[in-house]
Amino acid sequence: MRRSLKFLLRPTSKQAAALAACLEDHRTLYNAALEHRRTAYAKAAVSVRYGEQSAELKHIRADDAGGQGRWSFSSQQATLRRLDKAFRAFFDRVKAGRTPGFPRFKGRGWFDSVEWPKDGDGCRWDSQPEHPTATYVRLQGIGHVRVHQHRPVKGRVKTISVKREGSRWYVVLSCDDVPVEPLSATGAVAGIDLGVAWLVTTSDGEHVANPRHLAVTAERLATAQRDLARKKRGSDRRRKAVARVAALHAKVRRQRLDHAHKAALALVHAYDVIVHEELRIASMTRSASGTIEAPGRNVSAKAGLNRSILDAGWGVFLTVLAHKAESAGRELIAVNPANTSRTCARCGHGAKENRLTQAEFACTACGHAAHADVNAAVNILRAGLALRQAAEAA
Repeated sequence: MRRSLKFLLRPTSKQAAALAACLEDHRTLYNAALEHRRTAYAKAAVSVRYGEQSAELKHIRADDAGGQGRWSFSSQQATLRRLDKAFRAFFDRVKAGRTPGFPRFKGRGWFDSVEWPKDGDGCRWDSQPEHPTATYVRLQGIGHVRVHQHRPVKGRVKTISVKREGSRWYVVLSCDDVPVEPLSATGAVAGIDLGVAWLVTTSDGEHVANPRHLAVTAERLATAQRDLARKKRGSDRRRKAVARVAALHAKVRRQRLDHAHKAALALVHAYDVIVHEELRIASMTRSASGTIEAPGRNVSAKAGLNRSILDAGWGVFLTVLAHKAESAGRELIAVNPANTSRTCARCGHGAKENRLTQAEFACTACGHAAHADVNAAVNILRAGLALRQAAEAA
């Protein structure tokens, strides 16, 4: 099993400057390689591949020993592979008939990570194991950087990445052969319904609150964005205002992720089998504004619903739940969500009139009344168990 672990770095001021220089040089290399490909095709109709650009790295490093030559050769190859991956994705989209999106040059705020493909090649995790209290990661050209290691690292460290988020630096480890740690069986199964009023409602009638982190921060964020809009482009004050807006968004993202971890962990500890809806969140949150020829209806209400769905973080929660279920040896089943909220869990009668309000469900056929989300969770559980039984029979 492969897992990624993210730890906060605590670099000195010199190390922070070196990290910023490393990031900038890799961004420059990425943009130069992109320009090389564009020019070669425009002037001579020649497609430049990764192998050719990687072979040129030796000469680039020799000509710029104080710049590009300072950093790990493998990390620079990883940056070139990153560009090659962008081109392959572009051509795949062209072949599939989708909107292509040609690879773009990376501005200063759009290139925030560097990868070292192999532990021990230009980098070293736990580079000072004899230290009694602290953990360090060694990065070529930067030195031994202190790591705030808040959890043990299990498995074999395969790749090491450094990422900048605002004024903070993080190290991300990709680990192979992480052992599965199954939890003891509880004998319990549950269906879960994701919503906006409540983040999760289980078929047992339990509710997990939706903290609405973005809504709580909305006023401060709006003030910071208005302040940003008044600043002159390129000024120091504008850069500071951008940093304030980014810091608020980063805090909301961390809060949402933390809540998702806690809610998913509670479910994994309580149930052996968890059934959830297979939601297409991107389609659900698509804009309803339409076009000039065919304008949308209830655009403002739909925009508010989209904002609430994204603030709830369903995608983040389901991703975290899947990882925790795999690590704990739990079974996770995804089912089609169609009609689960309008079908009676007692008699099976389905009609939109059954759903009286957001929270009330009353069957027009048998009179069964329940919380609408609990009723939907029961239907989701039954659908998941039916899928499971069919798979076992096959």
